Amino acid sequence: MTIKVVVEFQARPGARVELKTLLASISATHGPQAPGFLGSTVYEVIDNPDGLVEIAEWESAQAQAAAVEQAMATGVYAPVAELVAAPFKATRIASVP
Repeated sequence: MTIKVVVEFQARPGARVELKTLLASISATHGPQAPGFLGSTVYEVIDNPDGLVEIAEWESAQAQAAAVEQAMATGVYAPVAELVAAPFKATRIASVP
């Protein structure tokens, strides 16, 4: 069953554009190599000048978890930590049958 992952980011003040660019780069570079990755879109939060939300689609929760584990082990997300003001929040969701 496909899932979506909704990730909420709070960029450091003034760093939203840089964070958005970095997230797009990570998705374009590493996404196609991640088994089960179906794509993602990053959105700007209208009422928060430093907020971003990424919605990614995956073939399964297992594929997403494996990809995150691999990315953490190789340091793919390390540059993101430098641009956020707070830890991000990730929520995995699936449609109701």
